[in-house]
Amino acid sequence: MATRIIVGLALGPAFLAALFLLPPMGLAVVAAAIAGTASFELLRATRVAHHNGMYIFTAAAAVLIPLGHGLGYGSWTARAAAILLMAALFLPALRLYGTGGEVRFEHILVCLFGGVGIPLFLSALVQLKGVENGRFFVLLPVVCAFTTDIGAYFFGVFLGKHRGITQVSPNKSLEGYIGGIFTGCLCMLLYGWLVERFGGVQVKLPVMALYGLLGSAITEIGDLSFSLIKRQYGVKDYGTLLPGHGGMLDRFDSTIFAAPMMLLLAEILPAF
Repeated sequence: MATRIIVGLALGPAFLAALFLLPPMGLAVVAAAIAGTASFELLRATRVAHHNGMYIFTAAAAVLIPLGHGLGYGSWTARAAAILLMAALFLPALRLYGTGGEVRFEHILVCLFGGVGIPLFLSALVQLKGVENGRFFVLLPVVCAFTTDIGAYFFGVFLGKHRGITQVSPNKSLEGYIGGIFTGCLCMLLYGWLVERFGGVQVKLPVMALYGLLGSAITEIGDLSFSLIKRQYGVKDYGTLLPGHGGMLDRFDSTIFAAPMMLLLAEILPAF
């Protein structure tokens, strides 16, 4: 537990500083590193075959997509990476069908999710950074994800009685889920007040509350979704890169879902 707290206290502020201070291209490099590592961890956890370059092609696509967004060619890069990755995955599958080294279709789908889905979601951070008042918008997914996780944990520990809502995480309680959403909404309002107070930007607090409600809900779905994958494949963590936290995917699973939700909300209903 001590190791988890120490690493969290070091990683959290460092990542928030990177989001706030780095230009879009610098943030794209960080997102590319996270996406490439996360895709590798996903393939390893789901036991996708090492042969035929599946790991290499998937990680390369995952790295290229955020970099493309940083350079301003996000849509073009995403389409090109998706097409090239599909070709790189299906060509060996066609060649090896009926042999001992046959490539399973479910492995191809995992590679597409890791090489296209995860980096596309994380690229929302780069897109948020590029909008007006982007230095404030880009913090929304992380603030929402981290505070929701913290709220769910403490509400669950101290007030949790109705457990077993889902067998994916049987120890988590209904009170924990509700507490996570409540904490996310409250902290989003607090963040909005801080931006208005110290950032000199007018903030629509009711919209911030909506951000908190929807962002926290999708955050908890993201956490459970990646936990589902671990349960089905019998792994505790996706990796050991971050002591006390597991792998990169263990730490950023909620952000992967929260980032595109916040981008969508910011485009439809900007809070500031």
